[in-house]
Amino acid sequence: MSYNGPPLDLTRLLQVLVKNDVDFVVIGGSAAGFLGASRLTEDADCVVNRERANLDRLASALRELHARLRVARMSDEEAQALPIVVDGLMLETTGSSTWTTDAGPFDVMSDLRDVRGTTVPYHELLSRSLVVQGEGFVVHVASVDDIIAAKTFANRQKDREALPELLEIQARERSASAQGESAPRPVELPKNVDSQRSIADELNETREEREF
Repeated sequence: MSYNGPPLDLTRLLQVLVKNDVDFVVIGGSAAGFLGASRLTEDADCVVNRERANLDRLASALRELHARLRVARMSDEEAQALPIVVDGLMLETTGSSTWTTDAGPFDVMSDLRDVRGTTVPYHELLSRSLVVQGEGFVVHVASVDDIIAAKTFANRQKDREALPELLEIQARERSASAQGESAPRPVELPKNVDSQRSIADELNETREEREF
């Protein structure tokens, strides 16, 4: 699906979700970037809590971001003209959905899949997630194990290309865990999203505080 909307501003997107008290876990390429992967990402993907109250809050965030559905073979202008009411009921009915927002492309997922294609719901992802602090937000990021499992199952070309680096990150984490240490987090995050540089600064400061 071609994309002709605004570029990703991950910081703004996450700030709006957090401001609206949305319960979610970051997955996909953005999550991999928080874990230290250098592969570029152009969209944001999240698995959200499917409780109706949370979907109402997600709808509020989407409206604030002037979200419109991202539809194949339809321009952003055409999508904005669709008679769609963005509310909790609509999100509950559609399950997973893809959006164009003023902060870039955003995919809302109802769950993730493991290597066998079994559904991994929000609360299970949350139990294994990493807490990351950025500029104006604190979010949960999917574990490297869950990201690898999902990409292995999806098996698209971009997933296969991302796996070697993710497997290296997984190996470092397991090695550090076996030695009773916290795995080091790289300072630099993907540079195609300018706003992620401020997030990298936050992570670096946190790491320096732990060292002292």
